[in-house]
Amino acid sequence: MIELLTTPALCLALNIYHEARGEPIYGQLAVAEVTMNRVDSPKFPNDICAVIQQSNANGCQFSWWCDGKSDRPTDKEAWRQSQIVANAYLAHGNYIDLVGDATFYHADYVKPYWADKFSKVKKVGRHVFYRSQT
Repeated sequence: MIELLTTPALCLALNIYHEARGEPIYGQLAVAEVTMNRVDSPKFPNDICAVIQQSNANGCQFSWWCDGKSDRPTDKEAWRQSQIVANAYLAHGNYIDLVGDATFYHADYVKPYWADKFSKVKKVGRHVFYRSQT
């Protein structure tokens, strides 16, 4: 059974860790920014943990959340850095604008079925970022 996450900083740090731990700081910040853009969007839940734990018809919004593997960080240094980035973003995120209003992303080595439904914003590190076409 999945243990639900409840602390915003922990949820954001885990998302950064699982989605971008091999990325430079700006790549990790971009993932945090997308997470927070979703929190701010009426199309998604309005809290960090709910955004990360949200599922859809195709599974989870963030695959690490429902892949059946342990979510416990194993790389101590990457986990420490993810926590630092999450806390810094929560304290100063309103000064960060790496990906604008992007609410989606994927690794640059995959081509998800949904990518053509959104407008590409930019590539940061190994991730390609998108916003809704409105």
